[in-house]
Amino acid sequence: MPTIAVQPGVDIFYKDWGSGQPIVFSHGWPLSSDDWDAQLMFFANHGYRVIAHDRRGHGRSTQTWDGNEMDTYADDLRALVLALDLRDAIHVGHSTGGGEVARYLGRHGTDRAAAGVLLGAVPPIMLKTDANPEGLPMEVFDGIRDGTLNDRSNFFKVLPTGPFYGFNRPGATVNQGLIDRWWLQGMMGGIKPHYDCVKAFSETDFTEDLRKIDVPVLLMHGDDDQIVPIADSALKAIKLLQKGTLKVYPGFDHGMAATHPDVINADLLAWLQGKDIGATA
Repeated sequence: MPTIAVQPGVDIFYKDWGSGQPIVFSHGWPLSSDDWDAQLMFFANHGYRVIAHDRRGHGRSTQTWDGNEMDTYADDLRALVLALDLRDAIHVGHSTGGGEVARYLGRHGTDRAAAGVLLGAVPPIMLKTDANPEGLPMEVFDGIRDGTLNDRSNFFKVLPTGPFYGFNRPGATVNQGLIDRWWLQGMMGGIKPHYDCVKAFSETDFTEDLRKIDVPVLLMHGDDDQIVPIADSALKAIKLLQKGTLKVYPGFDHGMAATHPDVINADLLAWLQGKDIGATA
């Protein structure tokens, strides 16, 4: 398997397909680069070089005991960019991966980046605090930790069967294949990194990262996202970006890149080509 060593004993698995301007994909918790299959195939077939990695502790990368937090995730991504000598890269992040992209661009700058795309992403901050009263209470994330620690296999069936893909909504068409794929990806990762990552995606404040980003950033978010509610994420993030564009998808779920790849892929391609995608901001 293609890997890079980001630290002694820590190897990051990655895919690197096609040729052209690079698009680097960062996946959500607790998944892997396989979650981007529909995007990797589409963009590689449209003249882009596509790269996707398994975050440390996830998928086929090393199951680390330490370093399962956003600064290290961003440093690992930087190591991948340098190892592959990527330039003028477009960084796409979903959910936790959106936080990884924001921290990477804020921490390491945009010398090798052309644009960012945050899809159903966690920035600026998910946790409810005095400064962020619209956020989700700690009890929500304690519940995720409890499910991960005590009954991970079952919990990793409950999330995709219910709110992740919106399959709990009346009239929803349930896709069992997506549910099984989610479970399989999740169970490939390590329980300790998964447990630690809950704190990383829920408590990290990306406000200053967003303010620092000086390349165009597209925010894509479903207004029926039950995992990362839009009111506490994209609707706030757009106000912090220097060159932000927001596209809201009515009725779309958190995993919309998998449930609606035809729409998401077409809009992202059009935006990259400078075309109007009917953005709301």
